Amino acid sequence: MGNCLKSPTADDISLLRGNDSQDGSEASSEPPPPYQESVHVPMYHPAPNISRPASQLTEEEQIRIAKRIGLIQHLPTGIYDGSKKIRECVICMGEFCVGDAVRYLPCMHIYHKECIDDWLMRSFTCPSCMEPVDAALLSTYET
Repeated sequence: MGNCLKSPTADDISLLRGNDSQDGSEASSEPPPPYQESVHVPMYHPAPNISRPASQLTEEEQIRIAKRIGLIQHLPTGIYDGSKKIRECVICMGEFCVGDAVRYLPCMHIYHKECIDDWLMRSFTCPSCMEPVDAALLSTYET
């Protein structure tokens, strides 16, 4: 199989290089830039209006964030099945789709798991009712 639109003067290499010249005389002899994978470095929020990568956190901030991550992981998760009255994640304002990963807060509000996990790393309150999430979690451990 071939390309039915192939012209006799254009070659595949010049098309890949983005060279508009038809005769190939202006082809660049420079190699393409090296492939650079963009590495996503997670940012942590040790205090309001402060965000830093993990490598720049103090030991106390790292411990506090590790505790917060541990508490977040104890919150129940599930898959949205469409039977809930709530149909929209108020963080991203996107509609829930059947099969979306959701996280349930102690106040019974639900959010996309990714949205609420990021929210809880910044503020440990429910974005809808402002109930403190950690107080409800810690009280379940005390009883």
